[in-house]
Amino acid sequence: MGLFCWTGRFALCLQLVLGTALSDLPACSESDYHYEYTECESTGSRWRVAVPNIEKQCVGLPDPVKGKDCTFSCDSGQFLEIKSQSCTQCAAGTYSLGTGIKFDEWDEMPSGFSNVATFMETTADFSGNRPDSCDNSSWVPRGNYIESNRDDCTVSLIYAVHLKKAGSVSFEYQYLDNNIFFEFFIQNDQCQETSSSSDKWVKLSENSEWMEHSVSLKSGTNILYWRTTGILLGSKVVKPVMIKNITIEGVAYTSECFPCKPGTYSDKPGSSFCKICPRNMYSDKGAKECSKCNLETQYSDEGASKCLTRPPCSEKDMFQIHTACDNEGKTQIMYKWIEPKICREDVSGAMNLPASGKKEDCPPCNPGFYSNGTSTCSPCPFGTFSDGIQECKPCAAGTEPVLGFEYKWWNVLPANMKTSCFNVGNSKCDGMNGWEVAGDHVQSGTGGSDNDYLLLNLHIPGFKPPTSGANGAEIGRITFVFETICSADCVLYFMADVNRKTTSVVESWGGNREKQSYTHIVSKNATYMFTWAFQRTNQAQDSRRYVNDVVKIYSITATNVMDGVSSSCRVCAMGSPQFGSSCVPCPAGHYIEKERSSCKECPPNTYLSPHQVNGKEACIPCGPASRNNKDHSACYNDCNFSYMHENQSLMYNFHNLSSVATLINGPSFTSKGTKYFHLFNISLCGNEGAKMAMCTDNITDVTTKEMEAEAEDVSNYVKTFVCQSTIIPSDSKGFRTALASQSVSLADAFLGATTDRSLDGITIKPDIFPSQKKIADINFFYKSSAVTSSCEKGRATVISLRCDPTKPGQGDISVPRLCPAGTCDGCNFYLLWETAEACPLCTENDYQKIEGACKSGHQETHYVWNEPKLCMHGISLPDKRTAACESIDFWLKVGAGVGAFVAVLLVALTCYFWKKNQKLEYKYSKLIITANSKECELPAPDSCAIMEGEDNEDDIVYSNKQSLLGKLKSLATKEKEHSFESVQLKSSRPQNI
Repeated sequence: MGLFCWTGRFALCLQLVLGTALSDLPACSESDYHYEYTECESTGSRWRVAVPNIEKQCVGLPDPVKGKDCTFSCDSGQFLEIKSQSCTQCAAGTYSLGTGIKFDEWDEMPSGFSNVATFMETTADFSGNRPDSCDNSSWVPRGNYIESNRDDCTVSLIYAVHLKKAGSVSFEYQYLDNNIFFEFFIQNDQCQETSSSSDKWVKLSENSEWMEHSVSLKSGTNILYWRTTGILLGSKVVKPVMIKNITIEGVAYTSECFPCKPGTYSDKPGSSFCKICPRNMYSDKGAKECSKCNLETQYSDEGASKCLTRPPCSEKDMFQIHTACDNEGKTQIMYKWIEPKICREDVSGAMNLPASGKKEDCPPCNPGFYSNGTSTCSPCPFGTFSDGIQECKPCAAGTEPVLGFEYKWWNVLPANMKTSCFNVGNSKCDGMNGWEVAGDHVQSGTGGSDNDYLLLNLHIPGFKPPTSGANGAEIGRITFVFETICSADCVLYFMADVNRKTTSVVESWGGNREKQSYTHIVSKNATYMFTWAFQRTNQAQDSRRYVNDVVKIYSITATNVMDGVSSSCRVCAMGSPQFGSSCVPCPAGHYIEKERSSCKECPPNTYLSPHQVNGKEACIPCGPASRNNKDHSACYNDCNFSYMHENQSLMYNFHNLSSVATLINGPSFTSKGTKYFHLFNISLCGNEGAKMAMCTDNITDVTTKEMEAEAEDVSNYVKTFVCQSTIIPSDSKGFRTALASQSVSLADAFLGATTDRSLDGITIKPDIFPSQKKIADINFFYKSSAVTSSCEKGRATVISLRCDPTKPGQGDISVPRLCPAGTCDGCNFYLLWETAEACPLCTENDYQKIEGACKSGHQETHYVWNEPKLCMHGISLPDKRTAACESIDFWLKVGAGVGAFVAVLLVALTCYFWKKNQKLEYKYSKLIITANSKECELPAPDSCAIMEGEDNEDDIVYSNKQSLLGKLKSLATKEKEHSFESVQLKSSRPQNI
């Protein structure tokens, strides 16, 4: 007899093996034990063994028998009864998937599921602040579904399952917000991912609908991960991901059936699923049928687990509508209860439904429509127009209708619009009208609860540009005027679906908003579905507390719509009379000349306005330093620039900067510590005006090949002059690749280039980039037509080129220190590009020549750049030049010798006459003294006696006139303190001596 020791009952087995007190143990009955299968052997077989129940000790357990093969399974609606090892039908009130398990109750976290909140960046940011903790971030059960976290933590919902054979996992999800990265992947017991990259990333939900995601599973251990990461980056709270009905196929067997969850039932044995209880009925867990509520005092929604008490009726439970216009041009105001009606009129304080039938004058038809004597407005036939009041009239000769839609009267919803109600957690607002017409506006309805999405859709089959030569980035536009009146956290979303692929949020507005206008530019001809979605609150609740919170849309205008109607006509270009003199399209870049109704090309350096095509004034001059592209649809800079500086013309050539340049700025950190960068791609100039900078969202982790295959999908990339993306590095959130999201265009129109710091209302403040003194910056000004709620005039970008000879090639691109993200207000962006390529072209004024000495009949001339050198390219520095010259070395030596001799001679003569002068002065002074002392004596003799020690000299001064030597002597004595009178001495000799 074989004896098996089962795990967890070692003490009992030991007792049996040793035979200890066997006689004291009672015999086992069927209630004392249950059956289980052993682990599968390598051959794929296993054993069925009897296992005593906990705290039961008995003898006489049945012997182990060979069990069903490990790959055996029962069909859906059945379970494997181990005692008989046969498949048995599930009883009523229960269900079975056969080889699968299903999780559809989320009142609490089911057994086996776990939450793991991770935070990859643990360092402080640049300000020294530590990130907030992610301990409170988790997936939250919400009854019928489970929702992800609403912050920017990374939170994983994990479940492990062991499959005996290959199977699959599927789940329904609601994924609306691309500010959340949602991925589903599978790991084996060695923590190796087994799913492919295409299965890893989950697609956004289309049209706010529940979508299904399914992935194959391999046999063995499979660890399932549902992981979300919110990317807030300063924005509002993200909309969470919601999951329900997780089904796993491929388990070996189901040993029991699952009871139906509350609000569902199964009335027949062998059910593979449970049915949902209808309205005003309810059921408990494991119900075979639904019970009715007391309709007089109670109600319930579909799939309810209990009945609720009907409240007294109030204005929140009713709404009014306008009937279609009758033949008299009257409309009636009708009041109706919101369906399903849950209130009571027969209790104290309840309101009754107001009387209906009050007649009012119908509003006129919308422009482009006319009243044909019926109760409805009809579109004018093609080629005619109407203002909505008068009959349709044909366009005059030489004109064509202006096609589009202009809805400003709301008696009935237009034919190309529809309304609906949607709730992510339940279906109680299905079939309700989400919006209601109200004469001069259309407004959001009440819905089933406050967190319903109230949807208004506008279908546009395509756009038809006018027959003029306008060929710019804009082929149409959607403009609407709205206001929101809210007391809670209401949000209005404006969304666009391109070619029925993916709905993306274009713009959103939260809270109270005054009456305002918003315009969305359409740049690609495609089929569009524009959606206005209003939610009174994003908190899960089943009440109507904020039913008075509404959004009102007063008008919706769409231009250049294919199959649209016309409210006016415009001049067109006429074809040749031989072809019927009908309107013909103008070539690209041609306007319509009014006098001749013919096409004429715009003048050079102008572009054609997409809004006005008649007359020469339709051609708008380009800005400074810009020219038109080939089809006159836009202006651009051809990488050349010039301006006058100090009476000198400076020329620039930026062709080496025409390729796309990239700036990665950061890192920055969110409140939870998520590290991210801002990436800027810049297409400065050239390329015939083509916008070469492209930013792409790679949330789906697509390959380059897949990117090219879906190049026509405009929802995942932007192509412009300057664009920005938010980059989350792979190490920040544990992703295998860096993620790019929130790609926006910062510049789709070039305004001009100038040295001024202001152009077209865009100004560079002094504290953004201080001016340099040597050479002025060259400022490139751009504009983006995309209007947002925070940037009502669109975005603007200024790129300042600064000459820096020390930075060759592309140089360095930076953002202002004052605005580390490149912008201080989110609307105006500033970039500084420092490079040698931003220096002016070199000219003859940028160098000087230096002439050398004449040596051996040759003289060299050298050329050097001025310091500092502030130019690039242009003319080259001239080579050294050598020229013949006459040698004058000998004569220079002779002249120097003669000059030195004359100088020595003059010095000697000066000394001689100075000494001579001293002696004469002495003699004279002696004579004067002698004359004064002998007044009674006879006059002095003509000649003086020679005194002892004096030389015998015969020099006599005969005249007062000075000779050349006399002048030299006077110069030598002019510095003396005393001057003496010059006296002529008379000679005793005859005058002729």
